Amino acid sequence: MRALFVLIAVTAVWGVTFVQVKDAVALYPLFAFLALRFAIASLTLAPPGVARLRSLGRDGWVAAALAGSLLGAGYALQTAGLARTTVSSTGFVTGMYVVLTPVLALALFRVHVGATAWVGVALATVGLALLSGIQAGSVVGDLLVLAGAAVYSLQIVLMERYAPRYDAVGFTLVEMLASFVGLLAIALALGELGVPHGRTVWAALLVTGVFASALAFLAQTWAQRRASATQTALAFSLEPVWAAFFGFTLAGDRLGAVGWLGCAVIMAGIVTAEPSAAGVLARLVRRA
Repeated sequence: MRALFVLIAVTAVWGVTFVQVKDAVALYPLFAFLALRFAIASLTLAPPGVARLRSLGRDGWVAAALAGSLLGAGYALQTAGLARTTVSSTGFVTGMYVVLTPVLALALFRVHVGATAWVGVALATVGLALLSGIQAGSVVGDLLVLAGAAVYSLQIVLMERYAPRYDAVGFTLVEMLASFVGLLAIALALGELGVPHGRTVWAALLVTGVFASALAFLAQTWAQRRASATQTALAFSLEPVWAAFFGFTLAGDRLGAVGWLGCAVIMAGIVTAEPSAAGVLARLVRRA
């Protein structure tokens, strides 16, 4: 039960950061914010991780750098979408990585996908169509978040395939560094980088860098070694619910009946596809 509660706490942290990030990128450039976020995450993981980097070997560095590049791209797309749509919409559309993961596993590694996953995909697609039709959000914003969810799915598939071969902390440190370097290059090219000002931006940077990135991963790693796949799937399916809760209470999201119906249908798709996604990832680990 402790492991389950830790996983639920991790998803709650991820949920509240949607509100913080939306407020922060309204005041500070997007790519500069993300670059600093991953810089803070890298510094947080450096003390326990530097000594473990040598154990990764060349293949581990390449795999971690690829995973980090995908992670940075996913966050860039998600955050760009978040700046254009509502917190609640972003949370539920991001949750579609659950239904996209089995599909990508099938496309990349020919892993069998059960019927429930396809039902989940269908439900989530209907929910997305309902959610994108409301005036409170933005079709462009929702599509950017959906693209970010697809990149997250690809990153998850690759992580489940290759990460078990390597030290978790060292692998994640390289992943965070790769995200930082890529996002920093874009921020410098756009002339965005500057010293952040204001409590809103700094609070978002510290929470996302330390708690939502570095410590959340370590907590997730600890908990998943002790929780069952079903418990993990149940906990992760709560992330969109937390995002909706904090969007409603902190960001003032009011989606209307059609919008909340779309969220509910997406949630139904996530819950339907979650067991199949967990099974697909387990088969990927066994094949690795």
